[in-house]
Amino acid sequence: MERKVVVAGWGQITQPKELNRTPLDPMGLMSKAAQDAAETMTSNKILTNLDGIMVVRTLSRHYTSPAKQLAQKLNAKPKFTHVSGIGGNSPQTLINMAAGMIARNELDSVLIAGAEAYVQREKKIKKIESALFRGIPKDYPGDDLIGSTLLENQHGIEHPLQGFPLFETALWAASGLDLKTYLTQIGKMWSDFSKAAVNHPYSWSKKLRSPEEIITPGLANRPVAFPYTKFMNSFVTVDQGAAVILMSEETAKKYLQKNRETVYFLGGGYAQDRQRFMIEKSDFTSSPPLKAAVKKALERSGMSLESIDCFDLYSCFPCAVSIAKKMIGIKDNDPRPLTLTGGLGFFGGPGNNYNLHGVATLAQKICMGEKSNGLVTALGWFMHKHAAGVYGSKPLEGEFKDHDIRDQEDCLAGTEPVEIKGQVTGIGIIETYTIIYAMDQSPSYAVLYGKTPDNFRFIARTQSHPDIFSQLTSKNRVGQKVKVKFDPSRNMNIADLI
Repeated sequence: MERKVVVAGWGQITQPKELNRTPLDPMGLMSKAAQDAAETMTSNKILTNLDGIMVVRTLSRHYTSPAKQLAQKLNAKPKFTHVSGIGGNSPQTLINMAAGMIARNELDSVLIAGAEAYVQREKKIKKIESALFRGIPKDYPGDDLIGSTLLENQHGIEHPLQGFPLFETALWAASGLDLKTYLTQIGKMWSDFSKAAVNHPYSWSKKLRSPEEIITPGLANRPVAFPYTKFMNSFVTVDQGAAVILMSEETAKKYLQKNRETVYFLGGGYAQDRQRFMIEKSDFTSSPPLKAAVKKALERSGMSLESIDCFDLYSCFPCAVSIAKKMIGIKDNDPRPLTLTGGLGFFGGPGNNYNLHGVATLAQKICMGEKSNGLVTALGWFMHKHAAGVYGSKPLEGEFKDHDIRDQEDCLAGTEPVEIKGQVTGIGIIETYTIIYAMDQSPSYAVLYGKTPDNFRFIARTQSHPDIFSQLTSKNRVGQKVKVKFDPSRNMNIADLI
């Protein structure tokens, strides 16, 4: 008989920018979050008796064996340790794995923890606003270090802050709205996220942002990559940590506090896009693996979308939420909350680990009776890897004992990658685009993705001219023809608007 899995403990920590003590490093933050998770139970002895410890890979600091180092710090002697790869999907993916191992009676109690410490408190160190990989060594073996192709890198697309705006431009085109109307809709959604962060005890930002404030460029809200301003980006330079403890229901009963709702893990799902890179995607407004991961989680939990009380949708950028709503089937007028924390732009975006804060927050709400259940999603890189989880106060007859194994063996979703042409000369059609801005708020360069008449995908830059930047921002140019020519001296395609 399959064992039921309980989220028995959860903890979060946010280390403020201004400190009168020595700041904790990510390992210290993980340890503190784990101790806080144990304190939600009747005995903190659970930490020394853990069967398993899983760690979300830290990006701000390199640890050679972080799961084993955390075990030593907690005086634990687990029989199983594991460290995730790179990707914001990692926390939920680890939870799915841990739940499967508990359901199969391979383990009885598992700690999942993660943390980042990005804040620079030494004035001599130059601030790096988008420091994603300070802690990844040069000899890191995983191919998940790579989020974009060399061809994309040559044209100026490498990091999420450059890539996700491409989704947003495509969504804008699909809406049929003028830019101001479209951005106002996005601003309203993001303003609601900022409101959730104001009311969260562990959020990084406590300031309510209005829709107009979010979408309007200014001194404190510079344009980053069209159509996004700074307030529409993830806030990665934070010090935050989180931890959850999963147990079999039998063991959890020994540690759970009375007069509180039990939090059950009801089902999870994982999927990867066959079209891994942005340049390989056939549709910039959808995500088949996101749809697949959520469908798996709901079916395995025995829950319907209509029966879900709340969501915490992965929210690195507005387009990620919009596409998630579209894929899951959440309507614009749905009253259920889309975030429980405020999202990565306001709550904080600690590397790979944001999703663990979403799970911990949901567990707290279920435990206190504020919500009876909820669905969380998490994604890695450019909508490439997706994980989902369903949690609730009532154990259901869902089946997930082997879900993690099945997902790893058969995780691909969507169609095969589109065919790509590296060097293009001739006419093409724009499919999406963005403009990358310099720190002084001036346009630096524009990048567009398009199709050739024989249906090959290409990437190109435009000439860096004010008139071109104005044309790209005044009206949506998706579907417009361009004249493309490969420039061997710059090793890139250059496109001129027709």
